[in-house]
Amino acid sequence: MSHSGERLDYALAKILPNYSRSKIKSWILSHKVSINKIISTIPKKKITGGEFVEIKNVIETDNSIIPQNIPLDIVYEDHDILIINKAKNIVVHPGVKNNSGTILNALLYKYPDIVQVHRAGIVQRLDKDTTGLMIVAKNTVSYHNLLQLFKKKQIIREYVAIVLGKFPNNAGQINQPICRHTHHRTKMMANPVGKSAITKYWVIETFKMHTKLNVRIETGRTHQIRVHMSYIKHPIIGDRTYGKCTYSAKNISNELNKYLMLFSRQALHACRLQILHPISNIKMQWKIPLPQDIIDLIKILRQ
Repeated sequence: MSHSGERLDYALAKILPNYSRSKIKSWILSHKVSINKIISTIPKKKITGGEFVEIKNVIETDNSIIPQNIPLDIVYEDHDILIINKAKNIVVHPGVKNNSGTILNALLYKYPDIVQVHRAGIVQRLDKDTTGLMIVAKNTVSYHNLLQLFKKKQIIREYVAIVLGKFPNNAGQINQPICRHTHHRTKMMANPVGKSAITKYWVIETFKMHTKLNVRIETGRTHQIRVHMSYIKHPIIGDRTYGKCTYSAKNISNELNKYLMLFSRQALHACRLQILHPISNIKMQWKIPLPQDIIDLIKILRQ
C-alpha cells in the first residue's frame, strides 16, 4: 500500500490500526518518531513513500516481567524479524501460572529494545509443549505488518503431527469453528458459535494404528490443530488435554502402549514457515527438522 503524499500521522495511523491518530500525533510531538534516522516533530509532514520510520519508547511495560538469560535457538535474524526454533516445555508468554521462564522473558534479556514493541514482538504463539518455528517482530512497524499478513492469510504455517488411527483418504480439511470450552475455561472446543477455524492435512506415513500427518492451518485459533484432530477422532499422541484415548490403544503391544503413555507432550512440531518479509516484502521460507523425541517415536511406531 502506497502512502505517498499523505501526512505522517495519517499514514502511521493506517499502518498501525491498533493506535489512535491522536496517540500517534503525541508520539511525533514527543520526539519519538524518526524518518530515515532523523527525528520528525511535525505530524502533518508529507511523506513520499519508501521512508524508513522508527518509533521508540512508546509502549508502557509490565515491570513484573523481568528479563531472563534463557537460551533461544535462533534460526534467522535481521533488523526487523526473528525466527526461533522453540523447544518443548517452555511457555511463549507469561500467564497466571507462568510468570517467568518464558520466551518473552528470554527476548527481553537478549533484545532490551524489544520492550518498546507490543507484546515484545510476539505475533503468534505455540503451545507449551509444541516445538518448532515461530516468528517475532523486532520493531513496531514489523509487528503491525505481520499482524496484517496473518489477517490476510499470507503467512504459511505447516506442522508435523503424529495422531491416533488411520485415514481413509490421503488428504482432508477440517472446517469447524472453535471457542472457549463451556465448562473447562483452560480448554477450547469445536462449536458452531465459535470463530472460524480451518485446518488442512495430508497423510505422510501410515503405521499399524497411527498416522504421520503434514498439517497446515489457515487460521490461528488457540489449540487449533489439537482441537480439530480430537474432533475428527484422531487425537495427537501425548495430548493429555484433548486425547485421552491415545493412552490405551487396542491391537498394539503392551510395550508400545506403555511408551505412548510415557510420551511427555503432544507430538506436534511446527516444521515450515513461509512469509512475505514485513518490510522488504521479499518471500522467505524456513524449514526445521523434527526434534529427537518425535524421531524416536516414529522409529518405534515403524517397528
